[in-house]
Amino acid sequence: MRIIIVDDEALARAVVREYLGHHRDVEIVAECANGYEAVKAIAELAPDLAFLDIQMPKLDGFEVAELAMAGNRTRFIFCTAFDQYALKAFDVHALDYLLKPFSQQRFDQALAHAMDHLGEEDHTSALLRDAGRRQSPLARVLIRDGARVHVIASAKIDYIEAQDDYVQIHAEGKAYLKNQRLSELESQLDPLKFLRIHRSYLLNIDTLGRIEQATRDSHAAILKDGSRLPVSKSGYQKLRELMQ
Repeated sequence: MRIIIVDDEALARAVVREYLGHHRDVEIVAECANGYEAVKAIAELAPDLAFLDIQMPKLDGFEVAELAMAGNRTRFIFCTAFDQYALKAFDVHALDYLLKPFSQQRFDQALAHAMDHLGEEDHTSALLRDAGRRQSPLARVLIRDGARVHVIASAKIDYIEAQDDYVQIHAEGKAYLKNQRLSELESQLDPLKFLRIHRSYLLNIDTLGRIEQATRDSHAAILKDGSRLPVSKSGYQKLRELMQ
């Protein structure tokens, strides 16, 4: 079994490394001190299992799992000093949840459980999406671009455009491509801030400048930066109700 250890505390990584030293059938392929390093290591090394801390700077453990889930079968055991994340950890199909400080015996139980379940069909992607719908609206959107990670505050997004199974997120004059359907991302963003004005466009209403009639039967949303977006009949009705 190929394993990576992810924790921003060196001592915590050393404990996991020591406990793994009692097992001959494992290989530690990487140690990461933050979420960015973890996403890069998972993408490049495709480990079987990650021992993953939850509270880390920049990207937390759940955000690492979200970014890493596409295109690989890495499974996760979360390690944390806080028990309030347990339910969410199992919502995203973690194999186990180790509460620090944990013993060698408890660690061995988690590892044995992981070995028994590796290779099974993983529903992490769907469960992460479902968990996202149950939580409060997204404060930021995570986008993986190869080994790079972009973290965009939701409030900075101007609009989002559907492109088949992807969305193109426009924010502060830049565009980012994310592997996610528009309807799915819409369900995760604040409905008081983001409005579906067209089947292919989701608008941050704070960026709206005005509405213009494009043709006799159609309208367009003109954003404060000059961008022009099509507005469907139902989208126009929503905008009118909003502006009343």
